[in-house]
Amino acid sequence: MIEVNDESGFEPRVELDDISALAAFVLDQMRVHPQADLDVVLVDEAAMESLHLKWMDLPGPTDVLSFPMDELRPAPLTEEPEPGLLGDIVVCPSVAARQALNAGHSTMDEILLLVTHGILHLLGYDHAEENQRKEMFDLQRHLLLMWLASRPGHDGDGHVPEPTME
Repeated sequence: MIEVNDESGFEPRVELDDISALAAFVLDQMRVHPQADLDVVLVDEAAMESLHLKWMDLPGPTDVLSFPMDELRPAPLTEEPEPGLLGDIVVCPSVAARQALNAGHSTMDEILLLVTHGILHLLGYDHAEENQRKEMFDLQRHLLLMWLASRPGHDGDGHVPEPTME
């Protein structure tokens, strides 16, 4: 089950249905059980700064944090996915808005990128090493392109925001 909650107070309001639809698509593409639990929470900068300091020992707000639970991994094609608790993703829309402005795309595009990025972290992907970074960022780009192409009214421009994570 995917839950998306907006506790950020960010304006304009974020399209929670789009976040939920994207998350469901990414989990399906990554062969995660459809009943795996995922929570996505949008928070303000003060809440994100507190989490960033507590869990990463880094000052200031960040764009996205992931908190894995059952260490679920994508199921091989020969096996059925297992249900469980995937974990939580916390996104700060105001940080995403600044990143989007600097990158030249919409805040919603940036938030969708961050949610995809967060899901991949929950599934064990990382970007500490250059080869890991390439694999993870190529995969998130591919997943976003596929999701956008599946959307009604998609104009086919193939635009996917480039990663701008701080």
